[in-house]
Amino acid sequence: MSQATFGDDDLFGEAANEMREDVESSLEEGWAALPAADDVWETDADNVLGVLNGLNSALDVGDAEDHLRDAKKWFTMGQRADAFDDAADLEEEITDLEDAITEIADASEQVGDLTSTIPALKSTLADVGVDEADDGDEDADDEE
Repeated sequence: MSQATFGDDDLFGEAANEMREDVESSLEEGWAALPAADDVWETDADNVLGVLNGLNSALDVGDAEDHLRDAKKWFTMGQRADAFDDAADLEEEITDLEDAITEIADASEQVGDLTSTIPALKSTLADVGVDEADDGDEDADDEE
C-alpha cells in the first residue's frame, strides 16, 4: 500500500470521527434545547388561562429542531459515505429526539386549542348565568 493511500485512509477515518462527533454534538444540543420537565409541570398562575399560557410558553422546543436537522444532515452524509462502523445508536437517538420534538409540538398545539377555547367557554357560562358567585348567593338565600 502506498504512502498516499495510507494517508487518505487516515484522513477518511479522521473525517468519519469528526462526522460522528458532529452528530453527537448536535443531538446533545438538541436535547438541551428542549424544555425542562419542571418548566412544563410547575406553574405560578392564578387561573386556568394563566396556566395554559405559561404551559404553552414552556412547550417551546427552541432550537431543538435546528439541532436535529444538523444531526440528520451529518448522519446522512456519514452514512452515505459509509463512514460509520456502527451507526445504530446515532440513528436511534435521532429518532428519539425527533419523537420528543413531535410530542412537545403536539402538546403545544393542544394547549393552544384549549387557550382559545377556555375563555369562550367561560363567557358562554357567564352569559347563561352559571357563575360561582351566583351559586354562593343562592345557597345563602336558601339558608335564610
